[in-house]
Amino acid sequence: MENYFPENFMWGGSISANQAEGAWNEDGKGISVADLAKFQPNETDYHKQWLVTRADIKSGVQTHDTTFYPKRHGNDFYHHYEEDIEKFAEMGFKTLRLSIAWSRIFPKGDEEKPNKSGIAFYNNVFKTLKKYNIEPLVTLSHYEMPLNLVLKYGGWYNRKLIKFFLNYSKTVFTEYKQYVKYWITFNEIDSIFRHPFTTAGIIEEDYPPQKLEEVIYQALHHQFIASALSTKMLKEIIPNGQMGCMITRSLDYPETCNPDDVLLAQKLNRNNYLYSDVQARGKYPSYIFNEWQKKNINVDMEKDDLDILQNNTVDFISFSYYMSLVSSINDNNKEKVGGNFITGIKNKYLKTSDWGWQIDPKGFRIALIGLYDRYQMPLWCVENGLGAKDTVNEDGSINDEYRINYLKKHIEQMNLAIRDGVKLIGYTPWGCIDLVSADTSQMSKRYGFIYVDLDDYGNGTYSRKNKKSFYWYKNVISSNGEQL
Repeated sequence: MENYFPENFMWGGSISANQAEGAWNEDGKGISVADLAKFQPNETDYHKQWLVTRADIKSGVQTHDTTFYPKRHGNDFYHHYEEDIEKFAEMGFKTLRLSIAWSRIFPKGDEEKPNKSGIAFYNNVFKTLKKYNIEPLVTLSHYEMPLNLVLKYGGWYNRKLIKFFLNYSKTVFTEYKQYVKYWITFNEIDSIFRHPFTTAGIIEEDYPPQKLEEVIYQALHHQFIASALSTKMLKEIIPNGQMGCMITRSLDYPETCNPDDVLLAQKLNRNNYLYSDVQARGKYPSYIFNEWQKKNINVDMEKDDLDILQNNTVDFISFSYYMSLVSSINDNNKEKVGGNFITGIKNKYLKTSDWGWQIDPKGFRIALIGLYDRYQMPLWCVENGLGAKDTVNEDGSINDEYRINYLKKHIEQMNLAIRDGVKLIGYTPWGCIDLVSADTSQMSKRYGFIYVDLDDYGNGTYSRKNKKSFYWYKNVISSNGEQL
C-alpha cells in the first residue's frame, strides 16, 4: 500500500493524569472526582462505578484505601515519569498526549494561588519531554476536577466554575508557555450524559429525574463557554498556541436499509456532532433549540454567550475512536454490545475485544472522512487502542500480536483516509503504557506498548517491561507508517 502520511505527522501515545499519575494525596494535591472511582471485582455492569452518590462520596473521602480506589495509585507515573518518557523516546514518539490534574494545581479548585509543588511537577515533566524532543499535547480537564467544586458549588451546573477554570487555564498557560503549544480543553466533553459526576461534577440524586437532562445541558453550556474563553486566553498568552476540542466519535450504523433505521442512525450521529459543532463552528445546531423547546428544557445563557462561542472556535478537532455501533427501531431481544458506556446491537460482521468492544477499522476511516467533510478542519486522533489481557511468558516476553493486528488495521485505514483527502495531524494510541482502565478501574485491561507489573488489587513491583508491540510501533514511527 502506498504511504500517504505527511512528513511531519505526529506519532505518539496518550495517557491521563487520573489513570497514570497516582500520588493522589502527595505534595499538596487535592482529592478529585477520579479518586472516588471504585474497582468492584464482581461487578459486570461497569456503569455502576460512575454513578456516585453522596453516600459514596462520604465513605470515599473518609478512607485512604488505594486497593479499591485504584486511580489513587495509577501506574505511578508521578514517580516514574523520567523512566517512562525515556521509553517513549526510545519508541520515537513525536508527541505525548497527557493531562494536568486540576486538583494538583488548585487542590480545591477555587483558590487564588496555585500549589507550588504541583506547578513544579509538571515543569519537570515538560522539561523531560523537551529533552527528548517530544511535543506535549495537554488536556486541561480529563475526568479529574477537584471534588471541592462538586460539594461546594454543585459542579459545572454552577456558572461560577467558568471563573475557576479560567484562573486554572491562565495559570498553566503562563507557567508552561515555553513548553506547550498544543492544548485541549475537555476530554470527551460529550461524556457528560454518560457519566455526569465524573465529567461535570453533577450528583444525580440531587435532582428530580425529570430535571436531570436540563441540569446536564446547563452544565454543558457552561463548559462550552469556559472552553471558548480558555481558547481566547490561550491566544493572548501563547500567540502560536493551538487549542482543540475533544469528542468521542461514536459511529452508528443503521441495522437495515429500512428508512426508519437510517433516520435513527442519522439522529444518533447528529447528536454526536453537537459537541464539535459548538466548539468548531461556534454555534449550536438549529435542531437543539427545537429539542429543548419540545422537552421544555431551559438553558440559561447570558447575553454575550452566543457571541463568545462564535468568536472563539478551536483550531483542530481531536477525538477518540474505539468502535462502531448498530442501531435499530426494533432492538428488543437482540444481542447488545457496548463499550465506553455506549451500547448498541451486535454487528454480525465484526469481532469483539475481551471486554466486548466491537473492532471496526474501516469504521475508523468512515469516521475520519465524516468529521473532515463536516468541518474542513485539521483532525487529531488522540485515543484508539485495544484493551486486552496480556500474559507474561516464562522468558519474560509479552507477545501481544492481537494488539499489533488491531493497530495495524486501524493505521492502514487512517492512511487511506489521508489519501481520501483528510487532513490528519497525528495519532496517539490510548494507554501507550499500561494504566488503570477508565471504565472498569482495572489494571488487567491493558492497552500499552509497555507492561506495568501491577494487578487489579494494586499488587506488583510497578516495574516496566517492553511488549512485542513496543518494537513494532517503534518501527512504524521510524518508517512514518510505511512498515506495518
